[in-house]
Order: sequence, then structure tokens, then C-alpha cells
Amino acid sequence: MKKTLLLTSLLLLSGCAASQTSEQNRQTITVSAAASLQDVLGDLEEKYEKEHQNIDIKFNYGASGSLANQIKAGAPVDLFFSAAQDKVDDLVREGEIKKDKQKTVLANHLVVVSEENLTQLTDLKSKTISKIAIGTPETVPAGAYAKEALEKSHLWSLLKDKLVYTKDVRQALTYTETGNVDAAIVYSTDTKNADLVIKDELHQPITYPLALIKENAENQQFYQYLQSETAKKVYESYGFTVK
Repeated sequence: MKKTLLLTSLLLLSGCAASQTSEQNRQTITVSAAASLQDVLGDLEEKYEKEHQNIDIKFNYGASGSLANQIKAGAPVDLFFSAAQDKVDDLVREGEIKKDKQKTVLANHLVVVSEENLTQLTDLKSKTISKIAIGTPETVPAGAYAKEALEKSHLWSLLKDKLVYTKDVRQALTYTETGNVDAAIVYSTDTKNADLVIKDELHQPITYPLALIKENAENQQFYQYLQSETAKKVYESYGFTVK
């Protein structure tokens, strides 16, 4: 009996040690990505790690402008998946990204979410809409696109006092869901309950460039995977337009 218990203990210890060794040998890939990509990339992460047991993908989600600033400041990032081309272009100018190591992968659209029955942008002037959430335009691409659309619609100055600025597009959506605001301008992929789709011609094209920052075999392989036909099908299932 004692021998059996001893053998069982040794096997358990051996298994734990092997598991720890395997965990230590995994290669970490760090990806900074726009908050609007969180759901779809979570799905792709799970699929990729199942097929590549030696890879551990770590995502840092947030506003693309804030993430770009972190990269400039020296944050250890292997790939950057932005919700705006200008954030990547800026990093190319700064020498953080090589021009030929970035590719536009996706496109998106702006929508207005509200409990009110909105049929056009001018409905945001209604007295029933007292607070409107948008991402902070300086750092959140969705907020910059929203500002551009409101300016072209001659509504920015009229609605400015109603605006509530958020740290990213997901926070803007959350504010509507919790009743902290009466409306929010977010991406179409963030919600299935959009009242109003904002015309694309009112703002710059909403594109998502993917950039490879640190070049090694593992990073390169995941960079290619995020552009693969397999990944494209997943993007489309979440409502993104594949470029």
C-alpha cells in the first residue's frame, strides 16, 4: 500500500514538473489591439493556441492612440492591431514599424445606439437626448470618426455640450447599456442594436491596419495567421468587412 502511494505521488510530482516545464517553454506574443477587436481576437487567440501549444498570446486592449503612445514610450509589443491608419503611419515615421510590415486587414462602420427611436443624426438634437458618449477624439479613433461625422453634418457645435468622452469605444457602449448616457456613437461590430447607421461619406474610411513590430519566426507566423483565410471567416462572423 505504501509503495502504491509513493508511486502515485511520484507520478503526480513528475506530471506537475513536466507541466511547469512546458509552461516555461511557451513563447509569449504580446499584441496591442483596438478595444473594438476584443471579442473577435479572443476567439482567434483560442483557436491559434489550440493549434500551437508552444505559444501564449497576451493581448493589451485599449484606444489605438493610447496604445500607439505606449509603443513610442518603449512598451514591449510584438504586434499592433489599430483601428486607424494614422496611428500606424505615425509609428512608421517614428521608426517603430517598418513600412512594409503593416497591412490593412479590416473595415468597419459607425452607428448610433440609443433607447430613443432615432432615424437621422439631427435627432441627437432632441431634448430627450441629454448625454451622448463618444470616444475621446484625440486618442480614440471611433471618437475621431464621430467628431468628423458630426462636423460634416453641422452638428458638432450644437451637440458639444451633450458629449461625454470615454477612454475607448467599448466604454461608450457600456455607458448606454447602464443608462449613464442617452446615446453613443460606436462601431457597428460593437452592437446588434444600432438605431442608426452613419453614412460612410461623413468620415474617413474606418480601417484596421495590422503591424509587425518585432520580427521573429513566432511573431511572423501569428502576423500571417491574422491575415489568413481562416481568420477572415472569423472576422466576418463578427460583422467586420475584410479588406
